[in-house]
Amino acid sequence: MTQKIVLASGNQGKLKEFFQILAPLGLEVHSQAEFNVPECPEPHITFIENALEKARHASRLTGLPALADDSGVCVNALQGAPGVFSARFAGEPKSDARNNAHMIASLATHSDRSAYYYCVLVYVRSASDPQPVIADGVWRGEMIDTPRGAGGFGYDPYFLIPSLGKTAAELTPEQKNQMSHRGQALRALVEKLK
Repeated sequence: MTQKIVLASGNQGKLKEFFQILAPLGLEVHSQAEFNVPECPEPHITFIENALEKARHASRLTGLPALADDSGVCVNALQGAPGVFSARFAGEPKSDARNNAHMIASLATHSDRSAYYYCVLVYVRSASDPQPVIADGVWRGEMIDTPRGAGGFGYDPYFLIPSLGKTAAELTPEQKNQMSHRGQALRALVEKLK
């Protein structure tokens, strides 16, 4: 028997990834867009609060269990920025190119380029679930000034994994899913849901 759940995102890449990993557990993942659920505001300053807000929002409007993630890149020299503001680091409208340019400019006077991607996943059985299932993942690297690679999105061309000598944008999708913050969080969530 399968259980239908709603993914609190309209991102088709995420939908495909979550569907493939959760289907063997009997979870049938559907995008919130299928239910005309509008994007949820993310007013909080922590990843976990934003993910929980998005999961409860999707569950409340669909009546289904929901899964949400919140993720971003945190740069140590910038006191963890852009963090939860990663998608809008350079302001509105969202723009990967402007965000990356702002990142490089912000790091111009810093020698410490260490950074990490962080992802938190929240699964709620209902909008008022008192015990959400929470899992997270961290992917460490460093920011570089010159983009490399054509894969990925966001900050990936600037996010170097020193042990590989490659940026996230130079990895195959399979390599990225194996190493990434989201991949780690998803595997941890699967273990908890089992």
